[in-house]
Amino acid sequence: MLATGRHVSASTHNQPLSALLFLYREVLVVDLPWLNGINRPAHKRRIPSVLTRDEVAGILAHMAGLPALVAHLLYGTGMRLMEAMRLRIKDVDFDRHIIIVRDAK
Repeated sequence: MLATGRHVSASTHNQPLSALLFLYREVLVVDLPWLNGINRPAHKRRIPSVLTRDEVAGILAHMAGLPALVAHLLYGTGMRLMEAMRLRIKDVDFDRHIIIVRDAK
């Protein structure tokens, strides 16, 4: 019902279902044969959409100021957003052309 009626993700559907199965099988030690026949929703395969270099250049060309600087850093270095937002001036070494990322994921 969660996956079909309320259109939640497969993960959101499977987590409470697994919890209920665990409760009945392991904690209550009750065998409910109808629980084995419950269908689990399939995970949707999603193909990521990637911008071309020209599309990225067009987007970056229309940006200015601090958002442009952060966008250039994210695109050029592969940093995550919070890594770029936490950068300090002492983390950038212009002589050696390096950026030190602290507390990375």
